[in-house]
Amino acid sequence: MAAAGKRKTHCIRGSRHPSGGSCRRLVSKCLHSTARFLKKTGAEHWWLQRHLKDPFVKAAKRQHYRCRSAFKLLEIDDKHRILRPGLCVLDCGAAPGAWSQVAVERVNALGTDPAVPTGFVLGVDLLRISPLEGAVFLSERDIADPSTVRAIQGLLPAEKVDVVLSDMAPNATGIKELDHQKLISLCLGLLSLSQSILKPKGTMLCKFWDGRESHLLQNRLKEQFQDVRTIKPQASRKDSAESYYLARLYKGK
Repeated sequence: MAAAGKRKTHCIRGSRHPSGGSCRRLVSKCLHSTARFLKKTGAEHWWLQRHLKDPFVKAAKRQHYRCRSAFKLLEIDDKHRILRPGLCVLDCGAAPGAWSQVAVERVNALGTDPAVPTGFVLGVDLLRISPLEGAVFLSERDIADPSTVRAIQGLLPAEKVDVVLSDMAPNATGIKELDHQKLISLCLGLLSLSQSILKPKGTMLCKFWDGRESHLLQNRLKEQFQDVRTIKPQASRKDSAESYYLARLYKGK
C-alpha cells in the first residue's frame, strides 16, 4: 500500500501525468542501451565468424600452437633465418606463448637434436603465461621495469641474447593514432633495452602499427642496426595495420 499523502504513479500509454516525461526518458534510455547491445553483439558475432573461418586459426589447432600468430614468426623465419640452433632468444609480450613455441623448436631449446647446439628461450609478459617445456617465462612482469631487466639478465646463460622478438601491443583504446603512438613508444623502449641485453650483430624483430611515427622508429633502428627492413607476413590479416621491422646486425658493443 502507498504511504499516506503519496500516490502511486504508472507509465500509461498516452498519459499526461507529470511523471510521463520521466517514463519517456526511461524508455528512450532502454532503447538506446538495447541498440548498443545489439551493435556490440553484432560485431562480436562477425569477429567470431571470421575467427572460426580463419585458415591460420585452424592450422594452429591442428599443429598445437597456442594461437595463429605462430605462423607470422614461422613465415618470417623460413624466409630470413633469424632463429638457429644454439641461439638465445628473448620473447617480449610472449603471452599466450605461440612465438616462444616456435623459438623453442627453431633454436633446439629442448635439445631434441643432439647433432646441433641447444638454445635458450626466455619469455616476458604483463600477463600470465602458461608453462611451456623448453622455455623460461617471467609472467606478470613489465619489460620496462629495471627489476625485470635484472631478472632477465640473471636468467640468461650469458647475460645477453642473440635475438629479441616483440609481438607486444598496448591495450587498444580504439583511437587509431593514439594506439599507434603507444606501440611505437613500446618499441622505442625495447630498443633502449637492447643496449644492455642484445649481443653485437644480434637481431630484433618488432611489431608496429602503421602511422606517422613509424619512420621515427625505423630511423632509430637504422642508427643501431646495419640492416632494417619492413615485413608484412601473409598470416597478418590484410585489413590490419600491423607490420614488422626486422633489424639485423646490431652495432652495439
